[in-house]
Amino acid sequence: MGTVGTKIVGMDVKELIKLLNKALADEWLAVYQYWVGAKIVKGPMRPNVEAELEEHSQDELKHANMLADRIVQLGGEPIIDPSEWKRQSTCGYELPKNPSVKALLKQNIKGEQCAIMTYHNILEKVKLGNDPITFNMVRKIMEDEVEHEEDLQDLLEDMKGIK
Repeated sequence: MGTVGTKIVGMDVKELIKLLNKALADEWLAVYQYWVGAKIVKGPMRPNVEAELEEHSQDELKHANMLADRIVQLGGEPIIDPSEWKRQSTCGYELPKNPSVKALLKQNIKGEQCAIMTYHNILEKVKLGNDPITFNMVRKIMEDEVEHEEDLQDLLEDMKGIK
């Protein structure tokens, strides 16, 4: 990254890279969690839930790309060892042991709620005035995560009354 680009960050760049790598680990785990959920989901409204999970998997991949690009821009290195994803993750990975639509929706809602809080915490650290580039990127990702939570909760609500 350029000298001035680093200088305007307004916080310890190494600390920021560490936070972004933790979020990157979360995103990679979310990509897989959504992807595998779409493959194994069973039950009522399966096609709707499958489509939503596939869409969210692609969104999480976009987030991972955004985070990796920013990490490199800041002079850091994105996590290069996939075995590090779970260790560095804030939100973790929950095995989809129950493929029912309701169980998978609840599991992924929990993941989105964790992601929302993770990005909220990063926003608190970078603040708009300190690092507008990272702030705007993280704000956009958080908006997507809020939308994902709403999408999943809406699907779960639509299922009420279905036996």
